[in-house]
Amino acid sequence: MNILVVGATGTLGRQVVRRALQEGHRVRCLVRTLPKATFLREWGAELVLGNLCRPETLPAALAGMDVVVDAATARPTDGIGIREVDWQGKVRLVQAMVQAGVKRLLFFSILGCERYPHVPLMSVKAATEAFLAEAGLDYTILAPAGFFQGLIGQFAIPILEEQSVWLTGTSTAVAYMDTQDVARVALRCLEVPSTIGQKLPVVGPKAWTSEEIIALCERLSGKTARVVRVPLGVLTATRQVLRGFQWTWNIADRLAFAAVLAGGDTLTADMTAVYAQLGLSPAETGTLENYLAEYFSRILQKLKERNYELDRQKRQEQEKRQRRRSVKTSAKTGS
Repeated sequence: MNILVVGATGTLGRQVVRRALQEGHRVRCLVRTLPKATFLREWGAELVLGNLCRPETLPAALAGMDVVVDAATARPTDGIGIREVDWQGKVRLVQAMVQAGVKRLLFFSILGCERYPHVPLMSVKAATEAFLAEAGLDYTILAPAGFFQGLIGQFAIPILEEQSVWLTGTSTAVAYMDTQDVARVALRCLEVPSTIGQKLPVVGPKAWTSEEIIALCERLSGKTARVVRVPLGVLTATRQVLRGFQWTWNIADRLAFAAVLAGGDTLTADMTAVYAQLGLSPAETGTLENYLAEYFSRILQKLKERNYELDRQKRQEQEKRQRRRSVKTSAKTGS
């Protein structure tokens, strides 16, 4: 199968590329800059320079493709915003697919996006879902709630480095999932025709609050987290201020999404029917406990090795200084 992956350098996109290559598919990646995507070429993927915001680059990327997997989204550090990438860019992609005769699309949305019309990213995802229903494509919408990988920078690293972990409001319980498992589900959907025209949840076996994740990280790392709570009102006020400046709109939109995670709801779904439909075993899906245990085990071992090396170097320096002092003492005694 010839697969075009959009958003291939992202946390999820790269796992889709890796999985597709492992399964023997021909994979092409639409990338904005070649230097940052060289690892994809080393894996065996074909790279095509292009951009969702530049529709003239899309026909070449779509030529000869059977499927498009859309894992792209605007990043907080991008100079372009959510609406330009996640709405206008996706409309251009669908239009280009129709013109190129590429019918099959896997689109990554967000679980429960229709419940949060006041949140820009959620609103755009919901609008895109509605657009796909009328576009005439053989689409499948996959709706994850969050990824294990994002918890490393949010919780694990600050706790290890004894930095503050910031929380806001009452934590939303989120059924995070490993991106490798999300990619496994996505590639399986391409083999199951009954997924066409459906929206499927893609979530982990348990919904975790921030407090539960912090407690797990503390237990696995042996360190105590420094938790700082920011009132939800402060977050809301900050977003309103940032909305006043065009160059901070993307950050403001992300703050609105953060408010969802502080709202106290639960983002999860029953995956029983999904696993049955796809012929997959729930037992193959990784757990957050195992993922973080492996992470901390690996990191703590590296820290242990680094500390051992530093101690060894320190001992060597001390021995050198001792030898120099001994030589000086011997020289004085001999004189």
